[in-house]
Amino acid sequence: MTRGRRLQIMLTPQELREVDDWRFMRRMPSRAAAVRALLKLGLASIEVDVGRAGFESDGGASQE
Repeated sequence: MTRGRRLQIMLTPQELREVDDWRFMRRMPSRAAAVRALLKLGLASIEVDVGRAGFESDGGASQE
């Protein structure tokens, strides 16, 4: 799968430990693969239409 866009995020040490623990329990090949899987799971859990313009988070709408 070709990825053309990069997303950088800042995590607390605790959040990073939790991502890594989740990754290792599932034998994910990389931290990036784990973050992508967690993102997909999170979006699916709230039934977000990923194709729509804008997404509300932290109280405000963002447009790309």
